[in-house]
Amino acid sequence: MTTSGSGTFFDGATSARHAVAVELAPEGLRIRSADGTLLGEWPYDDLESVPSPAGVLRLGRAGSPVLARLEIRDREFADAIDSRSIPVDRSGRSERRMRTRVIVWSLIATASLVGVAVWGVPLIATRLAPLIPYSLELRLGELIEVQARASLDTRHAGAAFECGNTAKEKPGRAAFDKLMNQLETAAGLPIPLHPLVVRQPEANAITLPGGYIYVFQGLIDKAESPDELAGVIAHEVGHAAHRDGTRAVLQAAGLSLLFGILLGDFVGGGAVVFAAKTILQTSYSREVETAADAYGVLLMARINADPRALGRFLSRIAGTTHPGPKILLDHPETRDRVAVIEAMSGTAPTRPPLDQADWAALKSICSSS
Repeated sequence: MTTSGSGTFFDGATSARHAVAVELAPEGLRIRSADGTLLGEWPYDDLESVPSPAGVLRLGRAGSPVLARLEIRDREFADAIDSRSIPVDRSGRSERRMRTRVIVWSLIATASLVGVAVWGVPLIATRLAPLIPYSLELRLGELIEVQARASLDTRHAGAAFECGNTAKEKPGRAAFDKLMNQLETAAGLPIPLHPLVVRQPEANAITLPGGYIYVFQGLIDKAESPDELAGVIAHEVGHAAHRDGTRAVLQAAGLSLLFGILLGDFVGGGAVVFAAKTILQTSYSREVETAADAYGVLLMARINADPRALGRFLSRIAGTTHPGPKILLDHPETRDRVAVIEAMSGTAPTRPPLDQADWAALKSICSSS
């Protein structure tokens, strides 16, 4: 295997390009200038891939305060670096190892709990959900989103089911995107969010696996301020961050979907259809909702919006933001939930996430319905 090669080095201090010789030492890369001067030694475990054009391996050193970069164009030499550095992982080796680890441990757990599957599957799902690679969750989310949209779009409106696409509605879509960009940037999740507003009359929002967030038209109609709408969506971002949707569909769909995820095949047995119906009907536990509330409060604080707005909204509509049996206003769980939101919110000054013009536009995002 190739143990040395050439590259282009950027020292991070200037824009100058330096032709360098690179050696694959036992512990890392040794980078030398044309005159043999040692410019750096980068341990394999500290390497990180940096976005680059096709055919170029661009490397940096993780955690380094200096933004030095090394570019390798020799494919054979790049493969040699890849084989020695786990973080580089251009071949997807780490993800395959993670998938193998999930499969092995899940099979062991399933075998030991097969006699008690009624409670064993939910336990496995709870433990497995945080370990599922995000690439698999994204794939699962794409398939569930198709089924969820079909279930919600009872009038078969097709593309018109989503608000914000007509000329009249585009200012509302721009305002919605502005609000979501603030929340998504502040959240910093490892997967992108896919928010959309749909023509549904309920004051509701749902989160599917893979970062899909459906905001119902009825929720925007009921919200009296951008803080209230942002508070509900921030709560939903909490479900995405905690991977609650993935865990819920695993628990409900059982072994069919569980092994589908492990084997990378989600289609067999209609498990995805069942999973989509499950997530649309899910009413989360008090503990899960409390965790999402706490996340939403912190996320609202990060964008300097009013964290108490979620509590005000829940009090006014006297229910939860999820389908299923409604929690009435005089139910102690709702009162306690609002009290906890109030206690977590603090007293820092706030500002609306949208101005009046943007808020007015957003309220009309489904005006063509």
